[in-house]
This record gives sequence, C-alpha cells and structure tokens, in this order.
Amino acid sequence: MPQEQTLKGVRVNAEPGQRPLRIDGHATIATLFRARCRENGDATAHREKDLGIWQAYSWSDYLDHARLIGMGLRALGLRRGDVVSILSEDNKEWMYCDMAAQCMGAVSSGVYTTDSASQLAYLVDDSQTRFLFVENDEQLDKFLEAEAQMPSLSKVIIFDSEGLHDFSHPKCMFLDDLYALGRENDDAAVFDAEIDATQPGDVAILVYTSGTTGMPKGTMLTQENILAGMEASLYGLPFSKGAEQLCFLPLCHILERIVSLYTPLVVSSTVNFAESPETVFDNIREASPHGFVAVPRVWEKVYSRVLVMAQEATWLGRKAFGLAVRAGQARAAYTLAGKPVPFGTRAWYNLWDILVLRNLRRMLGMDRLIQGLTGAAPISPELLKWYHAIGVPLYEGFGMSETAGVATINLPEANMTGSVGRPVPGVAVRIGASDEIQIKGLNVFKGYLNKPDKTAEAFTEDGWLRTGDIGRIDDGYLVITGRMKDIIITAGGKNITPAEIESRLKFSHYISDAVVIGDRRKYLTCLVMIDQENVEKYAQDRKVPFSDFRSLCRAPEVLELIQNEIDAVNREFARVEQIKDFRLIDVLLTAEDEELTATMKLKRATVEERHKALIDDMY
Repeated sequence: MPQEQTLKGVRVNAEPGQRPLRIDGHATIATLFRARCRENGDATAHREKDLGIWQAYSWSDYLDHARLIGMGLRALGLRRGDVVSILSEDNKEWMYCDMAAQCMGAVSSGVYTTDSASQLAYLVDDSQTRFLFVENDEQLDKFLEAEAQMPSLSKVIIFDSEGLHDFSHPKCMFLDDLYALGRENDDAAVFDAEIDATQPGDVAILVYTSGTTGMPKGTMLTQENILAGMEASLYGLPFSKGAEQLCFLPLCHILERIVSLYTPLVVSSTVNFAESPETVFDNIREASPHGFVAVPRVWEKVYSRVLVMAQEATWLGRKAFGLAVRAGQARAAYTLAGKPVPFGTRAWYNLWDILVLRNLRRMLGMDRLIQGLTGAAPISPELLKWYHAIGVPLYEGFGMSETAGVATINLPEANMTGSVGRPVPGVAVRIGASDEIQIKGLNVFKGYLNKPDKTAEAFTEDGWLRTGDIGRIDDGYLVITGRMKDIIITAGGKNITPAEIESRLKFSHYISDAVVIGDRRKYLTCLVMIDQENVEKYAQDRKVPFSDFRSLCRAPEVLELIQNEIDAVNREFARVEQIKDFRLIDVLLTAEDEELTATMKLKRATVEERHKALIDDMY
C-alpha cells in the first residue's frame, strides 16, 4: 500500500505522481463525491440566486440530484462510456449533470453557450454524444437548427421550461421529467455499483480545444488525470472546508472545471454561482470569496475599474489613494522578493491599509481573499505587483486542458514575478528542442478523441507532452516567452516573440488587448482593442465628441492617447521590437465573435484574417 501524507487536511499519496493516485483513499471522482456528500450532509455545498436572492443547497441535495439524473439516464439507455454533453451557463444543474455522468461511468463534455448551431453539431457528432443537456429555449434552438447533423443523439434534456410550455419534440424532454423518471427507477444498490465500477484509467471528461489551429480536438482526461489536477490544485489554492468560492468562468474551461467542480470535492468548500458574466463584480462583493481564480482579462478589468473610481474621487481621495498604493508598492517589493519587510515600511503600509486599502478591498469583495490565482493567458508582471500593493496576493500559474488545468504555480513561499512558478509536486517540466516547454506527470491527458495522428504529434518519442509554448527554466521557475506558432520572423530575419510586448501594452488601463503583427515584414505594427470604459471616461473628461464606439476609436484625441501608451512601452524594448504603427479595432467584441475565445482571449490568426485591410494599411 502506498504511504500517505496530509495536505490541507486531505490524505494524498506520500510521493506525488505515485500510482495508484488516491485522495482520501479514493481513486475516482465518483467515489470521492459520494463520500464527501455523505460526510457533509446538510452543510452548504453551493449557492445560486433565484429571483435575486441567494439560495443554499446542501451536499445531500447534490448527491440526490446527481443520483436521480443518473438513474433517469440509465432508464433512457445510458451505457458506460457514453458521452453526455452539457450546453448551459454555469449553474447547479451543470454540476448535477456532470456528476451524474461520473457516477454512471459516462463521459462528460461541456459546450460553450457562445458556440453556434454548426459548432454544436460538430462537437456532438465528433464525440458521438448520446444525451445533450441544454439550458433554455435559446440553446434548444441550436439543436433544432442542426438536428439532422446530430444522428447520435438519443435525447435532449432541457433545464428551463420557460417559454416552452407548448413545446413538443420526440427527442426532447424537460429536466423535471428526467427527475421523475429517476425516482421511478431509483435503486441505491445499482447506483453504488455503477460508482464502484469506474476505474482510474477510464475517460472522465472531454475538453474541446478552441480550434484556433484547425477543427476543435476532444482532449480526453481520465479519472486519474482529474485527480492529479485536483491534487495539484491543493498546493496553490487557498480553499479549505467551508471556504467560499465564486464560479463564473465557463465550466467547459478546464481551469474553472477543476477549481469549482472537482476541487470542492476534496476540501468541502462552498461554490457560489455568478448570475452572469455581466454581474461578476457585483457577485464578488456579495460572496466575498476566500480564493478567486480568473483569467487575466478579469484582473485587468478590476484594475481599470479601480483607476476610474480613483479618477472620479475628490482631490483628497486621489491623493490618499496614490499614497496608499505607493506604501503598498514599497511593501510588495520586499514580500515579492521573499525578503523581510523593514519595520518602517511595514508601519507605513499598515497605516494606509487602515485608512484606504482595507476599504478598497471590501468594496471589491476581496476583503477575505487569502490568495488570488491567474492563468490561461499571460499577465503583466506590473499588474501582479499592483495587486500585491493593494493587499491582494495574486499569483500566476500555468496549465492546459492537456495537463488537467494545473502544471506550475507560484506560491507565497516560492514566487518569482514574471514566471509561472515551479512545477507542482508530481509534475516534471523540461525545455526541449527549439526551447519548447515539455511536461510529464499523471495529470497529462490520454490523447485526442478520434485523432491518433494529432495525439502522436502531441508527445515526444520518450513520452513528454509537447506544449507548443517556448520558454526557459530559471532557478526552478518556468518562464514562458511565447507560443511556437506565434513567433514573428521579420523581413530582416529577427525572431521576435510578441507575448511580452502584448502583455506590457495590456497593462495600460486604456488598452484591453493587443495583437502584434510583423511576420515576414520590415517592422512591427499592432492591432489594439481599447478599454471602452476607461477611454470613454478619458474622452468625456476632455469633452471629446463621440456618438458610438466606432466614432470613439476614430477621435484624434483617442488615437493620440493610444500612441502615447505605445511610445511608453516602446522605450522598454530594443529598436527592432518597437511598434512602428497601430490601428484600433473599432467594433466591440464579445465571446460570441470568432475573434475571441470563450475566455476572452484574442485568436491571433482569426484577428489577422478579419482585419487584413487594417494590417495592409499599416504597410
């Protein structure tokens, strides 16, 4: 029997990466889920708003709903290994369906609500999904539009019946009817037997890639992969029993899936579902989470909002805020370097913390935040330092769908700003040919569904995962310098990785995103997405006339503002790496636009294709 150790009160293997991997004695998601629900009983597992009021649901509720859905699906013909797809915003039903699939030995696959009908049809057909859960009439319409392209579907189950009272379709049923079917066929012995039949090597979930380099690929993650991701998250997340979390990134995304769906099974934390992406900042204040995990775009947005509020304050308020941040920056310079903070610096910070920063964190909903985590895209080191300055310890990590979400992470006791941290225990990282970052560990995926050629390309001959990222290892810390496919080779033969330049540009609170252009060209240029809220405030304060977003982007004063921001960044780079010209993308992009991923990252190839006229104009 492998020895065990205690990590945050949870028993795990003494040697990370040791097989068989067990957490609290459990080798699969479903057995851990069942044990935790029985152990916690009436304690609150998650909360969701109903008519504007937070409603609490217990661990017993969680287990009951998952069992009824699972037994209902079994009555409809679900077999072990079948794929169950979920097309919904984050909510408790998403959790119930995912866990029902795990308990019945099925494979769970999430679909982004921003996907089109044709994209849905591709994912369902590629995975041979037999059961599709949809949130409401809007998502149901996608199935109805492309039904002929999804012959594998046996049944479509609808969460919300509002607006569908007269709807009837031979392949469709409502969730309430599935619950009723589950009650009719409820059998605890059968349910437990299905849970116990799952093996660590069985595929647990499919996570489809964003499809920026071709058709989306279904990343197959096994039970063991997910448990390894959960174990890794214990090292970097501040959650413990009863801690509050906020779930708002799409649960299709591996980072949110691990953090909000699976890790709570380990530590018995409480998940609060945000009402919508638009209400995230209000919901943060209401939930006041102990830990908050988000992509850089969210952290950038919080930073921008704070600066707008500071600009709108009185002269005295602006002065106090500036002094408070400077006091925080002086302290952060020591804490980030792992050095003791001198008494005078600490006392000066404590004063401004009482006067300003403590109230700021309370207003942001970060007054109880033990630790924040950012990942899924590069973030500016300056932004990390700013958060530490206001008393929000924010750390950067790195992972992929193919590594079950987490591979490296910075920690309070082991942090190097500008890096993505050291490998978590049980994960090995090396730098391979062409400076490619390569990874090995129990968290590394099984392969791509139906694509043995792509799976083979993803691994080296000796079995290491090829990440496609380039970087270096500095004193054990992984530093990512760019993507192999994004390397720019100028007409003069200079190799440039644009990620660092783009990250520095995005630290400007007037720039939301940027794409550096220059492959096989004489010099670098840039496509810029402005931060609407901050630039509008800038224009209004200076009485710059504009009628809509497009006219705002064309205002000479705005163009001058962005030029000044680019000039400031240019001074930090060598001459060949400086931006010589830029154009503004004058349309507001959302996750529904092809230029953006569901986690609000610009797709470089799509942006270059869609805005070719702007690029050509700069040359």
